[in-house]
Amino acid sequence: MEGHVEVIRIEPSRGWVSLQLKELWAYRELLYFLIWRDVKVRYKQTALGVGWAVIQPVTTMIVFSVFFGRLGKIPSDGIPYPIFAYAALVPWTFFAQGMGQASNSLVGSANLIKKVYFPRLSVPIASVTSGIIDFSIAFVILLGMMLYYGILPTLNVIWLPCLLVLTVVTSLGVSLWLSALNVQFRDVRHVLPFLIQLWFFATPVAYPSSLLSEPWRTLYSLNPMVGVVEGFRWALLGTETAPGPMLIVSSLTALALLVGGAFYFRRLEKTFADVI
Repeated sequence: MEGHVEVIRIEPSRGWVSLQLKELWAYRELLYFLIWRDVKVRYKQTALGVGWAVIQPVTTMIVFSVFFGRLGKIPSDGIPYPIFAYAALVPWTFFAQGMGQASNSLVGSANLIKKVYFPRLSVPIASVTSGIIDFSIAFVILLGMMLYYGILPTLNVIWLPCLLVLTVVTSLGVSLWLSALNVQFRDVRHVLPFLIQLWFFATPVAYPSSLLSEPWRTLYSLNPMVGVVEGFRWALLGTETAPGPMLIVSSLTALALLVGGAFYFRRLEKTFADVI
């Protein structure tokens, strides 16, 4: 019929709703734009640019090597302490920065959210995945350190992409919870630094999980970053701590965080434009 105009009505959902992943895929070009925007904003008007991707883990590794490695005599599973710590700091930094930026991403994109409709899940997803560039730069430094110490990766390195996916899933899962809560309660941004700090010391970055005996070690891996950190060391440095049970428990926990966070995010999504 000529002159017929298709009308699409957008109405708020009620109760628990589906994730609508097809809609998220339909807006994938917007997701690419948001990722690129976050990358540019991160290094805009900075003197060192992408150098900050290396400075933070490297300086932390130096401090840890002096105080924990040399003075504290913390064991490092037979690996030189500097590379032992740095191999853990690379995924940890990606996780922590992704969680920190994604938790405030909705509030930071308030003008965009209030003006146009698009899948709100795109915003925290973009904030987390944009950190892969920083991760890649820091990872190149890690490979250089491995060459310096004469450490060659074993066949376990084939698991590295899976470990990176686990890191992304963990960071995104926590970020979905916190970003949705941050819209409702702005206290989240004040609690976040303490949460990251506590999570850091609850993760075997400066120390090995081998200090714990079973079954406490497996229970300890309910913190999904335990499996990530020990998995990275095992895959790249060939540590003797077999992370099999830890990886299983950490993966299940990370998956639960992601699924639960996604549904909770979608439940509150209808209120974002009004509250933010």
